[in-house]
This record gives sequence, structure tokens and C-alpha cells, in this order.
Amino acid sequence: MQRPDPAPPAAAVASAAGARPLRLLHLEDAEGDHQLLLAQLARGGLAADVLRVETQAQYEDALARGAWDAVISDYNLPGFSGMAALELLRATGRTVPFILVSGEIGEDTAVEAMRRGAADYLLKHNLARLVPALLHAVEAARAERARRASDRQLAQSQQRLRELAQHLQTSIELERAAIAREIHDDVGGSLTALKFDLAWIARHSRESEVLNRVSVALETVTHAIEASQRIMHNLRPAILEQGLVAALQWMTTRFEKRTGIACRFRTSHESMQLPALVPLVAYRAAQEALTNVSKHAQAKFVSIELTLAGGVLTLEVTDDGRGLSEADLAKARSFGIRGLHERASTVGGWVDLTSGPGGTTLILSVPIADAASRAAQVPPVRLGDDEHDPSAWGTL
Repeated sequence: MQRPDPAPPAAAVASAAGARPLRLLHLEDAEGDHQLLLAQLARGGLAADVLRVETQAQYEDALARGAWDAVISDYNLPGFSGMAALELLRATGRTVPFILVSGEIGEDTAVEAMRRGAADYLLKHNLARLVPALLHAVEAARAERARRASDRQLAQSQQRLRELAQHLQTSIELERAAIAREIHDDVGGSLTALKFDLAWIARHSRESEVLNRVSVALETVTHAIEASQRIMHNLRPAILEQGLVAALQWMTTRFEKRTGIACRFRTSHESMQLPALVPLVAYRAAQEALTNVSKHAQAKFVSIELTLAGGVLTLEVTDDGRGLSEADLAKARSFGIRGLHERASTVGGWVDLTSGPGGTTLILSVPIADAASRAAQVPPVRLGDDEHDPSAWGTL
């Protein structure tokens, strides 16, 4: 004859049950079986407040009104069943353990009940495992609730980080636009005025020494104007206002001229109507990719392809360089690629990066519908309606 499990120590019961008695909902139509369960709980040293209900209506009402630590249910009930009670509990979305008790439950039924979410099953003629099973189920449910709460907190934290990243990216672009405007209006205007003054001196002077000094000064001012233009274009290229296609064409030409690396640009459309934030994100992605190529890739050829199909904008930058190693990607201060991921996420997009000995490919994908909804929540980043192309600086 199998001996029943010993009652758990009082300390273990107190630790598992907590400071207050467990609140148990007992779905049982036989008063005698209910008293048998209460006796078994008392024998196990477990303090519990137990409410017995018999019908489906009483059961649903008790679920709606109470916060229960566990539900213990008979399998066979008049016009109702333990499996139906389990489904009703699951429908509430609560993490409450459900223990099935029956005098005639079969193995197949027990397995099906466990598969549907029951914490345990017991036979009425052998309730020795009731208290240990109940305590284990309650602790498991508490652990699951704690895990879900942690998951919710983590998800909320990640959402706040995404919102912060988007706010920072937007703030950075607004600050860049403001700096670019100041360079254009103040520095550029002053340098242009100085260049006109030097040119006037050169036209009205006959002394060779003065003309030589003026020539040197004009050359210096010209270099300063070019540097200002380059800095302003890097901060916020005015050509981006002409559209992403024009901006990438300009970038490709400048890159090839500056580095000597052959660069080809192809697009599926000559012009694209895109949400406000998307052109800037795509431009920065191409800019970062070309910067990495010029610094690290040792490439001889770069291809940039921009396509709009199926409601998704795709930017693909491919080079034939040495590729990126795992060590390159794992560098603690390698923020360029990480920044691209953050930028892409601000418009609902993502970045894929593949690399090998034959080169590196960076693909930015942005669903236009998602980007449009996000763009509606962010103020546009513009230099102003009265801006003009700074390439006109210094024209005499």
C-alpha cells in the first residue's frame, strides 16, 4: 500500500502561501467532497479561505468579483464540466492556477487538461498531494506573474528608449538645421562680403605687393567659403529639399570626385513622394555607408540603388572592398551602424548588413505607410522656405 505524502512543514507552507490565507475558489456540487477538501487543507497545515460554487453562473460571477490564488474544480458537474471551467478562466487572461479533481478522470483527459493550461490534476480518493500541488501551483503562478510584469516593464523601457532615440535624432537634425542656417546667414554672408571687398581692392590697386597680398587673401577666403559650404551640406544639405533622388545623385558624384572610387547610382523612379522623415533617414544611411567605404573598405567600386516597390522604400549600398570582420562589428565604440539601426527605427524601418571578403552590402528598408504615420507625429526638419543654395556664395 502506498503511503500518502507527508504534510509539508509549517515554515514551507507559510513561505509559499504568504502572510495572508490563500483565497481558493472550489467548483464542486457535492458538499461532502467539499468538506473532504477542507479537511485535507487543514491536515496539511494550510490556512485558506475557500468559496464553494456549484453552477456555471456562480462560477463566472465569482471569477468576475474576486481575486483568487487558485481554482480547484471537479471534472463532472451538472450541465457543466471542469474543462469548460478551465476555458472560462483562461478567457479572463488571469494567471491563476487551475487544479482539476475527479473521481474518474482518465489519463487522456488529464493530459488534455494539462495541455490546455491546468496546473495539476488529482483523484478524489487520493488527495494526499493536494497541499503540495496547490503550493507548487501558487508559487509557479506568482513567478509567472512576476515574469510577465518584468516583461511589461522591459517592453515599456524599450519603448521609452525608442521614443528617446527618436527624440534625440529629431533634436539633432533640428540643431544641425539651425547651425547650417547660421553658417549660411552669418559665416557665409560675411565671407562673401569680404571676398567682394578684396576683389574691389584688387581692381583699384596698382601696387604689386598689395595685389599679391590680396590674391593670397582671396584664395584663403575662397577656401573658407568652400569649407563652410561643405560643413553646411554635411549638416543639412539644401539639395535634399529637391528630393531624395537628386540628393543621392549629388552625393554619388561628390563621393566619386572626392575619393576617386567609382560610384554608380540607380533608381526605380526619377522622383519619389515620400513622408517627411524618410528622405533624411535614407540620406544619412547612404552618407554613413559611403563614409565607412572611404575609411575602411579599400574598395574600388560602390553601387547605390534606390527602389520603391510594394509600398517599401529600399536603399542598397554595395562595395567590393575587404568586408567587415566580426571584430569590426563588435567594437564597443562602433556607433555608426548602431546609429543607422536607431535612425531606421524612427520611421518604422530596419537595416540589414551583410559582409564578406568580396565586399559589404547595407540595405535600408522602410515601409512607407508606417513611416507616414510616424512622420505625422514629428515636426518637419527644414531650413526654412527662404533658403537658397549656398553654392552661390562668393560668386563675383
